[in-house]
Amino acid sequence: MPPTDARSSLDTRAARNLATTTKTRPQMQAITSRWLLRMLPWVDVRGGTYRVNRRLTHRVGRGRVSVAQYGADDVRIIPETLAEIPLLRGFPDVHVLTAVAATYTRREVEAGEVIVEAGTPVTDTYVIAHGRLERLATGPYGATQARGVLADGDQFGDEAIGREDPRWPCTVRAATAGTLLVSPLAEFERIAGGSAALREHIERYLADLRKPVNRRGEAAVAIAAGHVGEPVIDGTFVDYELHPREYDLSVAQTILRVHTRVADLYNEPMNQLEEQLRLTIHEIREREEWELLNNREFGLLHNADYGQRISTWSGPPTPDDMDDLISMRRKTRLLLAHPKAIAAFFRECNKRGLVPGSTEVNGHEIPAWRGIPIFPCGKIPISGHQTTSIVAMRTGEDDQGVVGLYQTGIPEEYEPGLNVRFMGINPQAVMSYLVSAYYSVAILVPDAIGILENVDIAAPRS
Repeated sequence: MPPTDARSSLDTRAARNLATTTKTRPQMQAITSRWLLRMLPWVDVRGGTYRVNRRLTHRVGRGRVSVAQYGADDVRIIPETLAEIPLLRGFPDVHVLTAVAATYTRREVEAGEVIVEAGTPVTDTYVIAHGRLERLATGPYGATQARGVLADGDQFGDEAIGREDPRWPCTVRAATAGTLLVSPLAEFERIAGGSAALREHIERYLADLRKPVNRRGEAAVAIAAGHVGEPVIDGTFVDYELHPREYDLSVAQTILRVHTRVADLYNEPMNQLEEQLRLTIHEIREREEWELLNNREFGLLHNADYGQRISTWSGPPTPDDMDDLISMRRKTRLLLAHPKAIAAFFRECNKRGLVPGSTEVNGHEIPAWRGIPIFPCGKIPISGHQTTSIVAMRTGEDDQGVVGLYQTGIPEEYEPGLNVRFMGINPQAVMSYLVSAYYSVAILVPDAIGILENVDIAAPRS
């Protein structure tokens, strides 16, 4: 520092002691746009539980079988997850499921290898441990048609059980190298022959398949149309599920602590308690959005129907993949994707010379595809293989879509569905406040949400 007599005026560092600085409010890097919370219609759940009543469904959906790897060459099915196969849905005997799982043996396949040929007899059932398979069929004009993609956890062949002389409806070919688990149908029939409970379960399942249903698998309603004269018109009724799903409100909580001396003395120009509370609520809302997507009990990524999940055709998210995803439901209101997935989609559009559109949402210009906004959401996870998912949703109770759940009017409410309750002052003169947010999310019908899975976001090397 230069000597005082070398200066002819007051030093700025000294003058600063008499000045009032201009300050910002406390900043927080973890705050995101939270588009999911903003775009979901929220239903006020007065009783704390939301019940979704649906029509009775006879056609059982297909889930994913889980596989565990105990070594390089030791890959096994987790027996309890065999209940994800429609034929075994709801079957309770773990010992029988373990015996069925033990019949599966590992088979390695190479890219391009044909697994089954269309028209040949079905003799085995398959579970995909790892890899991607293509379903191919010959079209009416002789061209090969792609009928879909199968990936990890998918199964095929089990639908032939109980049918006479079953044959493969299409060819299945390996798109990538992978691992399959294969079980002969004869082994399953042998186990079923020794288990009266399994035989009864299969008979009930096959009986349900013979019941009249609509194209969604719901119990049919008898309606006469196009008739003339005076025929006898059948009576009917609409049957309901006897055990509809109920959603209980979940909670995110924390205890905010502020010393009384800080709250008493350091409140100008900003209130310390209010700033602490503001940032705490931001963190709770961020966690709330993460839970709405990733919670295993009610989160959208885990509770979307497996029949509404598709894989990309080639890895990266192409315009064709996005069109497939949108076409799976009516009134798709929004698309939700990780920012890196959006960038990968734009790369694919650039390759084709396409320019995605945009749309205005609440004063913000949002990228869009086919007029449907694509909202960024960094809470959609990215796997170690640099793959992620893209979510498409129809929203609102009136459209039988996806709705957010909360309860308003709770004691000491600070924001809708969130309250702040004073818990007292401890002997160290520290005040405590319990901050709680109550929330959940419900899918009213299965096709309200669809997921494009196995989206490759890795940028290709130039």
